[in-house]
Amino acid sequence: MKRIGMLTSGGDCQALNAAMRGVVKSLSNSGEDVEIYGFLEGYRGLIYGNFQMLTSKDFSGILTKGGTILGSSRTPFKTIKDPDENGLNKVEAMKQNYYKLRLDCLVVLGGNGTHKTANLLREEGLNVITLPKTIDNDLYGTDMTFGFQSAVNIATDCIDCIHTTASSHGRVFIVEVMGHKVGYLTLNAGMAGGADIILIPEIPYDIKKVAAAIEKRAKNGSKFTILAVAEGAISKEDAALSKKEYKEKMKNYKYPSVSYEIAEKIQEITGKEVRVTVPGHTQRGGSPCPYDRVFASRLGAEAGRLILEGEYGFMVGYKNREIVKVPLADVAGKLKMVEPDSTIIKEAKMLGISFGD
Repeated sequence: MKRIGMLTSGGDCQALNAAMRGVVKSLSNSGEDVEIYGFLEGYRGLIYGNFQMLTSKDFSGILTKGGTILGSSRTPFKTIKDPDENGLNKVEAMKQNYYKLRLDCLVVLGGNGTHKTANLLREEGLNVITLPKTIDNDLYGTDMTFGFQSAVNIATDCIDCIHTTASSHGRVFIVEVMGHKVGYLTLNAGMAGGADIILIPEIPYDIKKVAAAIEKRAKNGSKFTILAVAEGAISKEDAALSKKEYKEKMKNYKYPSVSYEIAEKIQEITGKEVRVTVPGHTQRGGSPCPYDRVFASRLGAEAGRLILEGEYGFMVGYKNREIVKVPLADVAGKLKMVEPDSTIIKEAKMLGISFGD
């Protein structure tokens, strides 16, 4: 008998259900007797012992369903060791609930913060296996995360739709794509959607060069320009500030987001009308695309194999087109960034895309 705990933590995304289904189906098809304990609302469920006993039937018919049947929440790693409002030691509570249920393994699906806590639990002696979930594709140790391709599809569809109205009115349009620290989503959606300018956190922009790129298009006969802007895009001036200086500046920030600041400055420099579109959380929602369904299922199946073989302390990742196991200690606390001199950036520039640098 294998007793498996499972939780989804952090922001939701497409294919969480597909990944959990992959784990359960692979275990069920092995012939091993399995009990599944689904912790509700992420680590919060593990802390307070809020769980449901699940069977393989609960994971039937969820391959195409977005979101997570277990619910999710954000439990910041930086406060995980702090007592809750009632003085409860959260780390000890998670350990006690793990041992109380006599779990053989805890399967955790999540992104960067989730993996930090998962690694902490591993260090505390729990058997943990993780699956890489995030639309940002910024988890270290894996070439791909599930949810990313579905989000790219949605952001690309948004840019595609903007093309027709931008060309009709001859305007400059900014599409703000999710991504506070890393620009993979904006980069890929921007290239797929034919954006003329792409601004990402890893490449600080010069607003004058952004404006120059827009004016160059106008001189060449283009009536409109489309910018794909990551929500974490940053100017060269702001990037040069210390963290303390930047934090102080943001206290008096008057714009809803960086896209509106960029829009105002483009209008001031070029005199052109600028509109901002923010698809927001639609990028996390809806049914997972076929790629993510297959990918998440493969990751889940491999997690099931590791559980059956008693191999714990790993993230199931994807490297060089193969599913691999990566030590959690090598993943936790690290971000996978877009390299400014990477081949995809060079190729994008060869296509005439400006990064404002």
